[in-house]
Amino acid sequence: MASILNQTQELQESSRVLGHVRCESYFIYPGESSYSDGLRAVFYFLGLAYCFLGLSAITARFFKSMENVVKHSRKVVSVDPITKAQVITYRKVWNFTIADISLLAFGTSFPQISLATIDAIRNIGERYAGGLGPGTLVGSAAFDLFPIHAVCVVMPKAGELKKISDLGVWLVELAWSFWAYIWLYIILEVWSPNVITLVEALLTVVQYGLLLVHAYAQDKRWPYVSLPMSRGDRPEEWVPEEIDPSKDDNDVHDVYSEAAQEAGESGNRNIVDIFSIHSANNDTVADTPPGSSTERGKAKNSNVFDIWKHQFVDAITLETSESKKVDNIYLRLVKAFWQLLLAPWKILFAVVPPCNIAHGWIAFICSLLFISGVAFVVTRLTDLISCVTGINPYVIAFTALASGTSWPDLVASKIAAERQLTADSAIANITCSNSVNIYVGIGVPWLINTVYNYFAYREPLYIENAKGLSFSLLIFFATSVGCIVVLVLRRLIIGAELGGPRLWAWLTSAYFMMLWVVFVVLSSLKVSGII
Repeated sequence: MASILNQTQELQESSRVLGHVRCESYFIYPGESSYSDGLRAVFYFLGLAYCFLGLSAITARFFKSMENVVKHSRKVVSVDPITKAQVITYRKVWNFTIADISLLAFGTSFPQISLATIDAIRNIGERYAGGLGPGTLVGSAAFDLFPIHAVCVVMPKAGELKKISDLGVWLVELAWSFWAYIWLYIILEVWSPNVITLVEALLTVVQYGLLLVHAYAQDKRWPYVSLPMSRGDRPEEWVPEEIDPSKDDNDVHDVYSEAAQEAGESGNRNIVDIFSIHSANNDTVADTPPGSSTERGKAKNSNVFDIWKHQFVDAITLETSESKKVDNIYLRLVKAFWQLLLAPWKILFAVVPPCNIAHGWIAFICSLLFISGVAFVVTRLTDLISCVTGINPYVIAFTALASGTSWPDLVASKIAAERQLTADSAIANITCSNSVNIYVGIGVPWLINTVYNYFAYREPLYIENAKGLSFSLLIFFATSVGCIVVLVLRRLIIGAELGGPRLWAWLTSAYFMMLWVVFVVLSSLKVSGII
């Protein structure tokens, strides 16, 4: 049995010193095993935290590439009925709802999905599934629902109300999110207890496609398959337009200025831009850049290399123009130290091509590869932490891994709650990410293992500690009901899910954090065999 749990047990049994279990495994070189377990645990935890910083850095670039993918437009030729003149417009290819559920939710959940998939690939050929992936994804779902809601509810300014404008789409997403965890409990405890069959894994993945179709049908108000709910007062522009007075109208099509700005922006501002996909201004473009296509192509190619070079220059720059304006020398030193800490990651990720190449698809794919690489290191460090400390891997997954890999979700939803005029994307990102966690994050790894086991052994995939995972699902379901009920009450009483009177916003935030603590404590006690 080569699941994460059994690998840890084998490592722990490999050597005993004075009756104390010593972990003989290592991360870089064999001499690590001669150090004390406490010292090794500190170093591995620091390494894990540093990997989370790397995930945040590459996810920021991932969001930027995703924005360019979503902003891709198609040419539409029509005839003006009055003048009979030909009118050329450019309309976005991506539907807003599908973009939220697929690219945005998938992007923010990709660190967890990548980690679970790597865990599954490492266990190919074994009859038992690893516990690291499922534990991380269930813990990530709890982190998304409770702490992220707790942050978002206090993000609007005092007294400002932000509500969901399209309740129909949100209810569809919420229903599929709840059903995802009910379905997971059914296949673990009811349909085929403690095992996952090929059919169960396949049905889990297929349901993600059904979610996309159902949400799109609700957005378009298809008859018979959509809820009979009218769309709320959604503004024409979901994100307020930010006007830079230093630019005039002639700068709109300046490829170099736009791309250079994206190369030099900080991670948080990169994440902000993903929400500009909801801006009505980007829907239709009637003008085209001046000059011939050949001239524009040469200028663009020249600018791309300049921007790529700027990415490396920015990576080794310790003081930005903004930090130089700070008068406090100590604050400037702290910022410089932080840039120095991030420099290795920034230099590595500067290899990712600029996001304005091929509508962002090349940067999109390269970012996914880097995220997968960092996730692989995270899985190895988690094995070692469990080995040297004896902490159950599920407990690490519920807490450290879930929180670290969900950081992109937190940042994305926080900025959506701050900038957007409605609560749609901030809350949709949470509910959709939870659905993606189950249907894709758990479904795909289990499908990989069940397909191999079916053809190799004619056996299903056995789940280690299925009882503990099922118990966590029940706790999550119970606490999530408490979370949704409060959101509904806020909508009925205050008039919005986010914001409102400061006191009530902070009380709601504290309540959500309490629910998360309840989930983590009870789940950890159960998988550790204490309760």
